[in-house]
Amino acid sequence: MPIKILMIDDHPSQIEGYKTILSYNTLGAEIVTTVAYNCESAYGIITIAKDSEYDMVFIDRSLPAFPEKKLKSGEDIALLVRRHWPATKIVFLTSHAEAFLLYNIVKKINPQGLLVKSDFSADELLLAFERIVDGATYYTHTVKEGINELLSKERFLDDLNRQIIILLSQGLRTASIADELHLSKSSVEKRKVQIKDYLCIAKGTDEDIVRESKKLGFI
Repeated sequence: MPIKILMIDDHPSQIEGYKTILSYNTLGAEIVTTVAYNCESAYGIITIAKDSEYDMVFIDRSLPAFPEKKLKSGEDIALLVRRHWPATKIVFLTSHAEAFLLYNIVKKINPQGLLVKSDFSADELLLAFERIVDGATYYTHTVKEGINELLSKERFLDDLNRQIIILLSQGLRTASIADELHLSKSSVEKRKVQIKDYLCIAKGTDEDIVRESKKLGFI
């Protein structure tokens, strides 16, 4: 049986590696691949192809953007896939291991697979692929560990608080964060107090929030 996969990654050698590994699958499946190396080429394929023409999409999170269509990363491409091909299985393969980033991918996209590249071997990629084909969801060790950690803290670290921490780590100050998130400056300050309470740095600065969040592996 053929399995059609769209592989989206800006490193051609990475794609060739995936194709080689999947050719050893034990399902007796012929792997038929189409490739895209950036958000623009992925957009062209996804918006032109028939509904759910592909069985699976492999997506790297970090991709060259397509500003014209406001596509900045693999996450935006995954949301595009969800809109155009709702039955297609999405597999994220990313070098990023930050808990917030992984958690946000799961929350926003709910992919069938989420694998941190430093986690898996060829054998594990093959195992993940075969389980996903069979209808299971597959997350590598770092993903499961990070998500479980954040789920236990979800009450404190809701979506806005997570975004505030990420923006602080990018050097933004309260006024800029308020503009970015469409909040008042007082709302941002109140949320920063909540974050500091959670991190046990009640009298800390923005830099302390960033430092403690990095220590915990959130960013």
